[in-house]
Amino acid sequence: MHDDTIAAIATAVGESGIAVIRISGPSAIEAAAPYVRAKTGLKDAATHTVQYAKIVDPATGEAVDEALVTVMRAPRSFTAEDVVEISVHGGIVPVRRVLDLLLAGGGIRLAEPGEFTRRAFVNGRIDLAQAEAVMDLIRSKSERAMKVALKQVEGALSRKIGELRQRLIELLAHLEVNIDYPEHDVEELTSAFIRERSGEVLAEIRQLLKSANEGRILREGIMTAIVGRPNVGKSSLLNLLAGTERAIVTDIPGTTRDVIEEYVTVSGIPLRLLDTAGIRETFDVVERIGVERSRSALTDADLLLIVLNRSEPLHEDDRTLLGQAAGRQAVVILNKSDLPAKLDEAEVRKLLPGTAIVPMSVKEGLGMDELGQAIADLFFGGKLEGGEAAYVSNARHAALLKQAEQALVDAIESTDAGVPIDIVQIDVRTAWERLGEITGDTAGESLIDQIFSQFCLGK
Repeated sequence: MHDDTIAAIATAVGESGIAVIRISGPSAIEAAAPYVRAKTGLKDAATHTVQYAKIVDPATGEAVDEALVTVMRAPRSFTAEDVVEISVHGGIVPVRRVLDLLLAGGGIRLAEPGEFTRRAFVNGRIDLAQAEAVMDLIRSKSERAMKVALKQVEGALSRKIGELRQRLIELLAHLEVNIDYPEHDVEELTSAFIRERSGEVLAEIRQLLKSANEGRILREGIMTAIVGRPNVGKSSLLNLLAGTERAIVTDIPGTTRDVIEEYVTVSGIPLRLLDTAGIRETFDVVERIGVERSRSALTDADLLLIVLNRSEPLHEDDRTLLGQAAGRQAVVILNKSDLPAKLDEAEVRKLLPGTAIVPMSVKEGLGMDELGQAIADLFFGGKLEGGEAAYVSNARHAALLKQAEQALVDAIESTDAGVPIDIVQIDVRTAWERLGEITGDTAGESLIDQIFSQFCLGK
């Protein structure tokens, strides 16, 4: 438990209807009371109540702002401490004035990044996996990513990890009894028994790892490059997907001179979308720089959306681009499908066999569902599963699961090789410890410091 009281702005800085200042700690209510003038004194306010108040400077009695003040008494709060949240008028000046006033009194200090969530972790309200999911929830770029993060905040992954660790600790108990009291009549620890128990946990770890790539995609988005020669509709596609006029669209080839980035969702799949300059040979110095950046984006992207003009015959630049995309994750978009077809689709299939081809009319907004399905086929085996709770969306968690997986593989192989049980026990314990690092049960202080340092101020 912490013995000091902290405060920070808990909402984004800028102009808004309201802004929230959060205060947490054993003296939160007492320290905030002199600044709050309300019908019911703050010290007498019941837990989980909200009341209208004026925020005043106790030294002068001057009213600084009007506010709604919420009181949450320990342990029924986010941090499991006494919490006061002051909802003042949004805007940089009023919020800073109220916060500075609270900090000037000496009983409250400014919170460090992530300190509210860290206190929730230290006080046992949430574990480390849940704490990390809080930031995933805040940074969600799609509704499905938000649902995955919310499941993790609620403890879905933590409960699963807890179950696996319980099975391993039971196995460790059997191993230790056999090592320490070999003369006792305990359950026979044969190779088959160790393999069975370790194998059960190993199978479930591998099932979790299967979701890691999908979870990463939901969390970070698929880096997607829209590529094609000039004036085939790349920028129009970006605008359609973004739902706004993000890129300039004209009939003049070469309008896009640089890579434009935008986060969008297609059928619930988050894409980190890069609209690139049209790839062609050009003598224009600025456009040539844009083309080189487009080629770099083409190399780095996880997914290529190759836009072709269906109303024109295949151009040599199209053939070159299709050849460069060989072996890559790609979807070919035949744009302008509302016009008479002049492009030979069979030639496209020959140049890029096995790649999904989606007819679209970006101008008419046609083909969006088909595009979403093609992307789902590439990255999610045809569909996004409804059981978001099974997703492992954090790279740290995935790395620790892989280490636990390897430790159990070593335990099984050592058992088969006739290695002494006390050596096998080391591998099983390693797996148990790696799983514990996910939830924070066996995580070191330096790791915890590193994780919470990445949190935003006020969370």
